[in-house]
Amino acid sequence: MKTLIKYTNAEICQQELTVLKQVTLEIKSGEFVYLLGKVGSGKSTFLKSIYHEVPVIDGKAEVLGYDVREIKNNQIPFLRRKIGIVFQDFQLLTDRSVNANLEFVLRATGWKEQDAIDEQIQVVLAQVGLRNKGYKRPHQLSGGEQQRVAIARALLNSPEIILADEPTGHLDPETGRDLIELLYGIRLSGTTVIMATHNHGWLEQYPGRVMKVENERITDLVVENPVEA
Repeated sequence: MKTLIKYTNAEICQQELTVLKQVTLEIKSGEFVYLLGKVGSGKSTFLKSIYHEVPVIDGKAEVLGYDVREIKNNQIPFLRRKIGIVFQDFQLLTDRSVNANLEFVLRATGWKEQDAIDEQIQVVLAQVGLRNKGYKRPHQLSGGEQQRVAIARALLNSPEIILADEPTGHLDPETGRDLIELLYGIRLSGTTVIMATHNHGWLEQYPGRVMKVENERITDLVVENPVEA
């Protein structure tokens, strides 16, 4: 399996404060990785460092072939196109339909042909089980459906990595389980999924690699091979 993320003795800051230090890890293609930790432990900060939203100020950090310590501003959009991001609070544009939300992202990332845009939107909506919901606006959808749209948005550019930051935080347990199952299935295509959560209950149902975030450190607790034939 290809190494997608490699940090060596990395120190990660937010607003000039060190949040994580001595971070040494490798994450490969097709892994399903849980980031476990309390609120405020640094899970979100680590995810943001992967797509260069917060800086790595010391050590080494490589993501998808980019040195995120030395990356140039004009390279950052190319890095981010290879990474899908799923937020806890969906972050959908409320003034437009699901289709228009997805088209906005595609056009912002360089897609120009309307037929190709329409086809890709239908592909990702089918992937998340919302084939016939594209005409609706976010407020007409349930919380679970809105999060499925957020996952569809993350899939638009066929990313190598999906980062999910507490994706079930605002959902009831049954809907949350459906979302985890969806993300768990996505990794079978070779897409790496890294999910920040403080819900340990998912681990038994959906085994994966477990990293614990506490005391400014990230440590591996369990490593299993999540890619099954």
